[in-house]
Amino acid sequence: MELDCEIEAPWSADTDWEALALRAVQAVQAIAPQLANPRLATSLTFTSDAQIHALNRQWRDRDKPTNVLSFPMLTREDLLALDEEGPPVLLGDIVLAQETCAREAAQKSIAIADHTSHLIVHGLLHLAGYDHEISPAEAEAMEQLEVKTLALMGIADPYSAIEDE
Repeated sequence: MELDCEIEAPWSADTDWEALALRAVQAVQAIAPQLANPRLATSLTFTSDAQIHALNRQWRDRDKPTNVLSFPMLTREDLLALDEEGPPVLLGDIVLAQETCAREAAQKSIAIADHTSHLIVHGLLHLAGYDHEISPAEAEAMEQLEVKTLALMGIADPYSAIEDE
């Protein structure tokens, strides 16, 4: 998968966010092989709460910032049917909000890099057609894919901390 990253302020230059994103892509491809199709392209924007707030209001009618938004360009059926030969195809766009990501990481006492990796994996699974809001069974399936992907990256299960609280 080709990944086009745009990193805007207030994301710190101290972290190689593009390398982190590529690592997340490679890990999720091992768990969800439909995302390994070489024709796929995805854009990932690291931005601010203000920008994601505007997007959330415009596209989801939710007047608040959120941690990650995904904008799929393919249906799950189209993704699964996509031949590996041919021109590039845009899978979709993912947008992350720095202040919300940092706040959530601090609340969970985890590194922002680990939390951001989780959110990138989460966003990619949404682009692949998974949706935790459809049903409890779909939420569980998506959660398990996230946990397996993060384990490949050496990142602890983010849901076990929720259950322990």
